[in-house]
Amino acid sequence: MKKYGILNSHISKVLSDLGHTDYIVVADAGLPIPEGVTKIDLALKLGVPSFQDVVDVIASDMVIEKVTLAEEIKQGNDEALQYIIRTFIENESENSQTAAIEFCSHEQFKELTRYAKVVIRTGENKPFANCILQAGVHFG
Repeated sequence: MKKYGILNSHISKVLSDLGHTDYIVVADAGLPIPEGVTKIDLALKLGVPSFQDVVDVIASDMVIEKVTLAEEIKQGNDEALQYIIRTFIENESENSQTAAIEFCSHEQFKELTRYAKVVIRTGENKPFANCILQAGVHFG
């Protein structure tokens, strides 16, 4: 059994296989998942696991150079937006990495999910608690 890192074997494998600019999606319980895109469903009940819990664990194990959010998060879920800013811009989390943050419409966001390596579904039940995490490169 692994001593550190992500224990979920499916997520661990996906992260190991990512190349530079590949991306994954962390989704709330309601985001539609396109046909043909692998879904890792972690949802146990509404709110469990949370969006923040899942992003924290993934960010501790993945080099992330860009985070894409739906523009609608600004009006629809300030809590999730502030969490992303704290985590990836202000470096106030244990993950301590900096990533660019980009915004697009929610419709564009859903289109981008078609090209994700995987969509990880959480139990989050707040609107627009979704992000695309684009892989960077770790050169030591």
